[in-house]
Amino acid sequence: MIQFPKDFIWGTATSSYQIEGAVKEDGRGESIWDRFCRIPGKVRNKENGDIACNHYHLYDDDVKLIKSLGVQSYRFSVAWSRIFPEGTGKPNPKGLDFYKRLINSLLENEIEPLLTLYHWDLPQLLQDKGGWMNRDMTDYFTDYATYLYQELGNQVKKWGTHNEPWVVSYKGYSLGNAAPGYVDFRSHLKASHHLLLSHGKAAQAFRELGPKGGEIGITLNIEPTYPLEDNEECKKAAAIKDGFSNRWFLDPVLKGSYPQDMVDIYSKFETFDYIKDGDFEVMSSPTDFLGVNYYSISTNKPGTQGELGFLGVESVKTGKPVTFMDWEVEPQGLVDTLQRIKADYGDIPVYITENGAAYEDQVDEDGTINDEDRRAYIEMHLKACKDAIDAGVNLKGYYLWSLMDNFEWRYGYSKRFGMVRVDYDTLKRTPKNSALWYKTVIEANGFNQTK
Repeated sequence: MIQFPKDFIWGTATSSYQIEGAVKEDGRGESIWDRFCRIPGKVRNKENGDIACNHYHLYDDDVKLIKSLGVQSYRFSVAWSRIFPEGTGKPNPKGLDFYKRLINSLLENEIEPLLTLYHWDLPQLLQDKGGWMNRDMTDYFTDYATYLYQELGNQVKKWGTHNEPWVVSYKGYSLGNAAPGYVDFRSHLKASHHLLLSHGKAAQAFRELGPKGGEIGITLNIEPTYPLEDNEECKKAAAIKDGFSNRWFLDPVLKGSYPQDMVDIYSKFETFDYIKDGDFEVMSSPTDFLGVNYYSISTNKPGTQGELGFLGVESVKTGKPVTFMDWEVEPQGLVDTLQRIKADYGDIPVYITENGAAYEDQVDEDGTINDEDRRAYIEMHLKACKDAIDAGVNLKGYYLWSLMDNFEWRYGYSKRFGMVRVDYDTLKRTPKNSALWYKTVIEANGFNQTK
């Protein structure tokens, strides 16, 4: 049997806009995703998170479901616009009360909460002030974080600042296929700077005002990059892609600087005039853990096609099996990622804060969802986690994405990541076979590898 350390944490994860619904209830303000979903052509079939999984009303049943699967920790995010409908100013007590009820339910069921402060749903009124392009956002975010530390810190000990700032800044401000939908690469660079600066400020506030004995971290999506061929040109392309996707976020947080090779590349069209003295000291404020979201790999060669053609990089498929997101399945990439973090950034505690797969599930006549592709994907990546632990990586836990099928951003409801199926007509929850298998893994703190 593949056995995990006795204190290894088994979790699952969701985010506020993807599951809560109730977007106009109890004083919640508009978020950028409420607005983005209304822009024609941005989201599949004009779908949105207005109802989603109705977790806002069904949270207690969902917590009992988590408990029934044996899951030990639940990673969720707070909707900023529920707490501060205008982004700043007077807090909304009804919004705070929802999260208090959720956290109480988790604790009553002996499930540890891991609270993410920001999972992409900025209050629209703050976007109207420039969003993450506006340096003032770093103070607004810190005020929001501080309020939650004070209100919830007596019950929540594990906190994350941001989820995947690369997605927020690049897809939201450069590609335009995520909220707020801007298309300007320089805006991505500026927004990413302010996101990481706000992380540092919130981490500093946590040290001063957060719960004693609590932990604060940040979650980054890491996509290991490989050269298509073993030559200098492909290796250079892979290094640029790594700098763009990974090091631009890892280095400021864990080393206190941007990677110089990428600064040199970006300086051809960016002045970085928004970087102020002392920013990097703040951005690299000590954190207690790094959250890693891992799904797939990137294989690269020199080229002018695709999103990064302007940087001379083309990412290509290599023929490996793919998920329903068209992401290649390569668990070795997770081992390489975890070992690389230790080698380049030190022995920081790491949680896999997201890992999972979307597949086109089929429901049998008896209601069974035999999602063997997903189960196998999870097993392969848990084996990768154990390989990394055996190699000396300080990996503390694993959070399966996701607890249940939900609103998958621009894909609407067409991509199912959940280990629990949601019937979007009735909102009935049904654990898939992958969930039942995951329960056995948690109970045994390990598993017998499938041949």
